[in-house]
Amino acid sequence: MFEGLKNMGDIGKLMGQAREMQAKAVEAQEALEHIHVEGASGAGMVVATANAKGKLTGLKIDPSLFKPEDAEVVQDLIIAAVAAAQEKAGLRAQEEMQKVMGDMQLPPGLMGQ
Repeated sequence: MFEGLKNMGDIGKLMGQAREMQAKAVEAQEALEHIHVEGASGAGMVVATANAKGKLTGLKIDPSLFKPEDAEVVQDLIIAAVAAAQEKAGLRAQEEMQKVMGDMQLPPGLMGQ
């Protein structure tokens, strides 16, 4: 009659791991706001900074680029720098989440492993 309850300890352990994983994931998401990466274009003439959540947090443009006839070039450089920073931010976010999830002993297949 109580044979089905034998595995309750395993379920409790799994639920505990899930709660721990959730807490670590929340903590890691919060930490991503404080990790900053840079993307540059035009040999460093335009540098964009973003946090690991992908939010653009800074932009530096070399003053020599502010000639009216160069406006289109400056715009393209800004777009390229932002894209580079966002790509690096995404990779860094993925690394941080893997660190958190790597500590968890989850069954194969869970969390895309």
